[in-house]
Amino acid sequence: MMNVLILGANGQIARFATDLFLKSTDAQLTLYLRNSRRLKNSDPSRVRIVEGDVLDAQKLKESMAGQDVVYANLAGNLEEMARTIVKAMDETGVRRLLFVSSMGVYDEIPGDSLGSILDPYRKATRIIEDSDLDYTVLRPAWLNNRDEIAYGTTQKGEPFKNASAVVSRKSVADLVVKLATTPSMEIRRSVGIHKE
Repeated sequence: MMNVLILGANGQIARFATDLFLKSTDAQLTLYLRNSRRLKNSDPSRVRIVEGDVLDAQKLKESMAGQDVVYANLAGNLEEMARTIVKAMDETGVRRLLFVSSMGVYDEIPGDSLGSILDPYRKATRIIEDSDLDYTVLRPAWLNNRDEIAYGTTQKGEPFKNASAVVSRKSVADLVVKLATTPSMEIRRSVGIHKE
């Protein structure tokens, strides 16, 4: 049995991932979010909900204690959040980080016009990659809420496939669960996720 801390647990991908963890694994989940009233605890025997801000270093460290995997799916001050997460993981000895970024952070999409919109993702990704953690950066394409799991992946340095096609959040969540439950999968890699 593994312990998984989900940062940004009210996010759309995170909610799909929570459901998949509960249906297909025996993982114990800690759901960390700024407003705990946004979530209902569907399984109190396996799920703990913590209200907190990722930038609250002390609360974050307390929630990290005893975790096997940290899955971060965040919005806001991503650069500072990435720094806080890496520091808390270093201080608590947690090694495995799954961090959702965005396609285009390496300018791997020809003709991409997202430019400075991606700067927060680029900076956060750089912080994660400069750490000594067992990270996997996830770079999904455009997202939808279809009830399907149909995706392919590319590695950093490879052209992003099907960048204009929309991949389901459930597909990204499926990859998150696979990565969390397979400790050696895609360690210190940056993985693009596209519609297959």
